[in-house]
Amino acid sequence: MRTSTSEKAAGRPDLRAMIRGEAARLGFEAVGFTTPDSIPQADARLRDFVARGWHGSMAWMAETLERRASPSALWPEVRSIVVLGMNYGPAADPRTLQARPDRGAISVYARNRDYHDVVKGRLKELAGKIAARSGGDVKVFVDTAPVMEKPLAEAAGLGWQGKHTNLVSRDFGSWLFLGAIFTTAALEPDAAAADHCGNCRACLDACPTSAFPAPYRLDARRCISYLTIENKGPIPNEFRAAVGNRIYGCDDCLAACPWNKFARSAAEMKFRARADLEEPRLADLLDLDDAAFRTLFAGSPVKRIGRDRFLRNVLVAAGNSGEASLATRCRALAEDPSPLVRGAAVWALSRLLDADAFERAAAGLMDGEGDDCVRAEWRGALALAEKAKESIP
Repeated sequence: MRTSTSEKAAGRPDLRAMIRGEAARLGFEAVGFTTPDSIPQADARLRDFVARGWHGSMAWMAETLERRASPSALWPEVRSIVVLGMNYGPAADPRTLQARPDRGAISVYARNRDYHDVVKGRLKELAGKIAARSGGDVKVFVDTAPVMEKPLAEAAGLGWQGKHTNLVSRDFGSWLFLGAIFTTAALEPDAAAADHCGNCRACLDACPTSAFPAPYRLDARRCISYLTIENKGPIPNEFRAAVGNRIYGCDDCLAACPWNKFARSAAEMKFRARADLEEPRLADLLDLDDAAFRTLFAGSPVKRIGRDRFLRNVLVAAGNSGEASLATRCRALAEDPSPLVRGAAVWALSRLLDADAFERAAAGLMDGEGDDCVRAEWRGALALAEKAKESIP
């Protein structure tokens, strides 16, 4: 049965209460309501981001610009937006793993089940109830469509976009997965959240690669999350040392936020870190073939980047580890079928072997290398090895 005009105009408090109750039952810890015209500032900010090239190789950002900038452009019939958050807070500060360079640091959000699958299933269940109660239509989104979830979450009162451009919650810090339900039902919007960052620069100063050209602005091309996940090519040389042991994403700016003092560890078991992904040994990860990679990361967001890009990241971490015992595995990967892996292996060997040993490895491998990018890695590393030898008294 369709809702009447008078009921729609009233903002449906009964429907709002039902949504909050059902959302809590489904495990959503934050719920807010907003309208499709609540983020007018997002359009200009997004266009500036793309115009500056800060989106890097994420061409889909530019391709979906018009629809991403306005919810109504994506779905003209939308009248209200329900924004929901699910806490994925870690049990401990993820930055402590940086003190263990023989281990790989996987971003907190990727240490268990893929949140897209978990959140979307529950959004669909809630959306079904909204449709049944309101008689309106619904659509659900979880970071898989051109929807600007963070500005919408701020408009719905869940938190504010901090200087690191991520959402900050007074109750959950920087650790909320976001999802949205668009509906044709008219719902009373909540008040937007105020910015409580003040003069704090903790997140900006924590970034290992200086990816924030200004507060509230991100150059993704410098961000370790982009470099290790979205980037399909070699990690640029200038950032490799700063990557450290981060093999999938980076949590430094999130973890540095002082509002995390109010955060709590995830209640949802599917978001709690699997023991084998909490601090995996680089030595074990370097041995992964494609089948083993797929088995280890079944159901994990890590799986989507594929074995070759993942091994590229692990090899950079191995090169940063100072663990000479990893050189044998890196030497084997210098003959991997993937040029991306071979190139990263060259860099890792150049960091783990002394200059003479590296030159001997090059003599046995470089002549047979047919990929121009990998040969360039060899040439660059050999030049540095020669300089190192010349500097020895």
